[in-house]
Amino acid sequence: MPSPTRTSSGVGLRSERGPVLLALMLSTALVALDSTIIATASSTIARELGSFEQLPWLFSTYLLAQAVSTPLYGRLADILGRKRLMLVGIGLFFVGSAVAGAAPTMEVLILGRVLQGLGAGAVMPVSMTITSDIYTLEERAKTQGYLASVWGISSVVGPTLGGVFSEFVSWRWIFWVNLPLAVLAAVMLARRYHESQHEPTREPIDYVGAALLTTGSTLLLLGLLEGGTTWAWGSAPSVTILAVAVALLAAFVLHGRRTAHPIIDLSLLRRRVVGASTAASLLIGVIVLGLSTYVPIYAQEEIGVGPLVAGFALAALTLGWPLSASNSGRLYLRIGFRLTAVIGSSLVLVGSALTLLWQSGSSIWLVAAFCFVIGAGMGLTAVPTLIAAQTSAAGHERGAVTGTNMFARSIGSAVGVAVCGAIVNAHTRLGADGTPQGEGLMTALHLVFLLLAACAAGLLVFAALMPADRRAAAERRRSLLAAQEEAQEGEPAAA
Repeated sequence: MPSPTRTSSGVGLRSERGPVLLALMLSTALVALDSTIIATASSTIARELGSFEQLPWLFSTYLLAQAVSTPLYGRLADILGRKRLMLVGIGLFFVGSAVAGAAPTMEVLILGRVLQGLGAGAVMPVSMTITSDIYTLEERAKTQGYLASVWGISSVVGPTLGGVFSEFVSWRWIFWVNLPLAVLAAVMLARRYHESQHEPTREPIDYVGAALLTTGSTLLLLGLLEGGTTWAWGSAPSVTILAVAVALLAAFVLHGRRTAHPIIDLSLLRRRVVGASTAASLLIGVIVLGLSTYVPIYAQEEIGVGPLVAGFALAALTLGWPLSASNSGRLYLRIGFRLTAVIGSSLVLVGSALTLLWQSGSSIWLVAAFCFVIGAGMGLTAVPTLIAAQTSAAGHERGAVTGTNMFARSIGSAVGVAVCGAIVNAHTRLGADGTPQGEGLMTALHLVFLLLAACAAGLLVFAALMPADRRAAAERRRSLLAAQEEAQEGEPAAA
């Protein structure tokens, strides 16, 4: 098979690039399933392996590993090539899933989640970079439909499988189901994706920056998750850990300004489209993981439904996203990236504000409806903002831009779920089975949903701050001029 290029004919799965697109879809399915399948089983896992207080670590460690590795993979993809990085990511995800599925304790499960996160850190940005490499802007509007279909299927299958496994089989199958998918994706990619001959660029890897970022982010999450539970917020351990975390992250920023090849090129954020897109991606991470973590807990503990029904409610969120994302390409090609993102973020804000109406006796159908609105808005926001940033970058920068955007979403998810976990842990008491009980849970959940609504308002602001899409503006000007010329030609005839 010849190397896939932008000039290859066809966009569908039967085209020359079809097997490559299918391999990317399978790789995306690994992360998509993992993002939806574990949430509905979280309470079951907490009862069997540990207390509810440890639950946020299942999400935060995965997201932290993904966050800190994503920009490194994005950078290495520009230097070493895309294919080998994808295979490394799929391999790590396979090992992490095997470890998590066989975990005898919560600590081993968390270790497996770390390995999964390191794999996801490569799969998501590199797969998007490959898509950007082999398809044009217009073609990407169509391929988004294929990739969005993966999230659409996962949005239904994931929460449902999570509930079924938890209630009728074992939550361990949540991780074991990844193993055959990982093998199939790796084999297809190895055989069918023939990357153009890539000479490794002899650029140094910023290991110092990576160490500062990893250590600072880890301490920040440690302080947020354990503050108010293991130690008091004003205690010496809490203040020391958070102060050191801030100092290390500040050192990371200063180091990035001085080094020639930083792990995250902060100068890219000075570009208005990249900066606004990255900020929007960070807030998207906070909102999505906050809802994915606590909507199932709210449905099970406050409404009283089982894991399977709670999974269906969460599926509405993850179903609305790909449905709108699959159509976002047509929309942003007509009205531009900014206006599409503004429409999407407005829907997110409306849906997030409506979650404040939830009470202990609310209908599960109401929960699903509000989640669907938020998901639909996310699909019209996340895709246009990312593609706008990719389109503004040169070929040698595209991996770094994509990695920075994915890093922002992952670190937003990690910090967001840590903050939400701190809020819930501070307002609840745990029962004998390790799950939260009492009126304090509903109070805590209201505070969580209030935080997410505030993030949605910020998302709308950053969407509005994106520059107008020049291509869409030029098309509208041409259409207006054509209409004016037709009107002028018609005036003499009417006279």
